[in-house]
Formats: sequence, C-alpha cells, structure tokens
Amino acid sequence: MKKIITTFMMFAMMAVAIPMLSTEAAAQRDCYRDRNGRLVCEDDRNIYDKHRNLINIGIGTAAGAILGGLIGGKKGALIGTAAGAGGAALYTYKLNPKTKRYERVYSRNYRRY
Repeated sequence: MKKIITTFMMFAMMAVAIPMLSTEAAAQRDCYRDRNGRLVCEDDRNIYDKHRNLINIGIGTAAGAILGGLIGGKKGALIGTAAGAGGAALYTYKLNPKTKRYERVYSRNYRRY
C-alpha cells in the first residue's frame, strides 16, 4: 500500500513540476519593446489568476482526502483523494472554465507609465 501511495505522490509532484519548468512561459507574458529598444514585460495578474486550475484542484483533493479519511480511514482517504481531484478537475475545466481577457493593442512601440 505504501508503494502505491508513494507512486501516486510522485506522479502528482511531477504533474505540478513539469508545467512550472517549461521554457515557453515567457511567450505568455505581456512583453513589448519601449522606444529605447529595451524589452519590458508586465504581468499584473495575482497568484490565484496565474494558478487558478492548480489551486482549485488542490483544494478539491484535500477536501476529498479529509472527508474520505474521516469516513473510511486510510482506504477511504485514498478514494476520497481521487474523487476530490476528479470532481475539482471537472469543475475547473468543464463547468467553470477560465475565460481569456483580450485587450486591444494597436502599437507596442509606445511607453507605458
């Protein structure tokens, strides 16, 4: 049983670590060059906006594990963890998907103050 739980924990850690270490994250930021040619990048989103999906799934997983542990012990905690993660993922990705903000930018060669 310990091997299964350890394997599940390692897969969960890898699922979180791989997107955080990807190199294409810089392409998703709001970057432009100012009139002096310097690259200026701004990201005005807060932590929840940046990591909304992970936070929602983490909260659902923790809630499922706590409820499963209270109801069914160790086995119930494992089942509750899976059910909580599945329910939170369903909510995050299908029932309440993130809407993208689009801003009109006519020229990125202007100076922002």
